[in-house]
Amino acid sequence: MDGSGRLDAPLLEVRHLSRRLGGRWVLRDVTFDLPAGEVGVVLGPNGAGKSTLLNVLAGVWQPSGGTVRRFGAASDGPDARIGYLGHRSMLYPMLSGLENLTFYARLYGLPAPRDAAAQMLRRVGLGPFQHEPVRRYSRGMEQRAAIARTFLPRPRLLLLDEPYTGLDVDAVRLLDDLVVQAVAEGGGALVITHHLEEAERLGTRFGILWQGRLLAWKSRAEWPVSELEARYRGLFAERGIGAS
Repeated sequence: MDGSGRLDAPLLEVRHLSRRLGGRWVLRDVTFDLPAGEVGVVLGPNGAGKSTLLNVLAGVWQPSGGTVRRFGAASDGPDARIGYLGHRSMLYPMLSGLENLTFYARLYGLPAPRDAAAQMLRRVGLGPFQHEPVRRYSRGMEQRAAIARTFLPRPRLLLLDEPYTGLDVDAVRLLDDLVVQAVAEGGGALVITHHLEEAERLGTRFGILWQGRLLAWKSRAEWPVSELEARYRGLFAERGIGAS
């Protein structure tokens, strides 16, 4: 391998990451690794800095301090090997689902982009609606289309921000299957959520982001879900509120 990265490196190496927004520190001294073949789950309440963390890891925002290495190399911008699913679908509402995904397939340099787009739309259950403009999609359909966009280039690193919002039971199962397949093929995922059941279902590593700081980062063997739940609910109890 050339000097751009290390073959045996984790997908993500985050060291002392900080991010300042609007005059306050949203992330403070966040450090963790995400190896290939794993699903890291970061729990945290609204306002903890979870979405900010993913924006920095995806290269959308620059850190105010610290370093991020992706695929073994320092990186400061978007990367086609990363599948990012955030709060916005990143789809053009006036274009059809097929037109949107064909655009992204060309952007990713995929062969036969229209065919690749149509196949992915069928995979997420939107084949019959591929010619409809996205503005006519329901919230759940738009989320399925966003999932299709995310997985279209078969990314190695998935960064998923509350990805199950608005999904029905079948779509939840579909997304689970896509994540499992990506990880089995040597990729990895970092999932942001505030739902304990999603952490239990998916995670191989867990962390809690609280007031911008990552409170531990442990494997499932080191931190059983029952202990994770107790710790998470305990933090909310200290604030006098309940955890979801």
